[in-house]
Amino acid sequence: MADRHPLLGLGAALASSAAFATSGAFAKSLLIGGWAPGAVVTLRISIAAAVLLLPTIWVLRRRWGVLRRNARLVVGYGLTGVAGCQLAYFYAVSHLSVGVALLLEYLAPVLIVGWLWLRHRQEPRRLTVIGVVLAVAGLALVLDVLGGMRLSVAGVAWGLAAAVMLVIYFLITAGIDEDLPPIALAGSGLIVGAVVLWIGALVGVLDVTRGDASVVLGGSTVPWWVPVLVIAIVAAAFAYVAGVAAVRLLGAKVASFVALTEVLFAVVVAWLVLAELPTPVQLVGGVLIVAGLVAVRWDEAREIAPGPAGSAADEAYAAELLPTGALTPDPLREPTP
Repeated sequence: MADRHPLLGLGAALASSAAFATSGAFAKSLLIGGWAPGAVVTLRISIAAAVLLLPTIWVLRRRWGVLRRNARLVVGYGLTGVAGCQLAYFYAVSHLSVGVALLLEYLAPVLIVGWLWLRHRQEPRRLTVIGVVLAVAGLALVLDVLGGMRLSVAGVAWGLAAAVMLVIYFLITAGIDEDLPPIALAGSGLIVGAVVLWIGALVGVLDVTRGDASVVLGGSTVPWWVPVLVIAIVAAAFAYVAGVAAVRLLGAKVASFVALTEVLFAVVVAWLVLAELPTPVQLVGGVLIVAGLVAVRWDEAREIAPGPAGSAADEAYAAELLPTGALTPDPLREPTP
């Protein structure tokens, strides 16, 4: 990724968000059919890990030292961005409405801006603040947070945990050694996540109860494995690979804001698959989210031009999240964004 192009990074980020967005509508059919959230997440991550296993081995041939050098970051990526974030979100949904749970999880971009301000004295400029306000307000409208809201202490705690996991995911992905290809990072992280989830299931910590053999999807009855394959291959295997590439091209802060578009894509998928039409308020929220993304991206470009977005800073943040020595970048190459 020596030749970074903003449009390429934006395309990868949008593709990742669109892929992740398919999980909600397809997973909903399984949950309604009596499947436990833990079972859905475990199957999703396990199948995605199996899909990326051979490609991961192929791209790592003669480069296993890169994986060993980044072992701590890969484990952190699998524990947080893969297993931790998914489980925290599903547990939040079990206590809160979906809208509130998603809003809490997608506070991650705001937390990243706050982290840069408090820890690294990078006070957000006016345009970034405006972007944060617009994006959060738009997200609240798209999710219809005020409609049927129900709160609980446990649910809020799980939602905030999902947001923190998402923050760590963005920062680790931004700071990892660029010699480790996106497919290898995603594949290795999915394997770590799958192992952790299965251990949780075997010791009885994670409920993996299976539901009906057939589920209703888009008005038709289909076998349970149809939605499982969609959320595993599209919403996990492809989505994580594209997400890694996007963070490296855009930097953690910008990529995290573009990830907010997952909500917009989720509305479209729900419309096509579940016939759930977006309301005028949701459309207004979508406009606000896009406006917020544009504001943050513009401010980021002004701040770091002409270099790559957030490169040196993002790597420094990731280095602080894990023990010293986890990052061993080649001094001859450019910093990783």
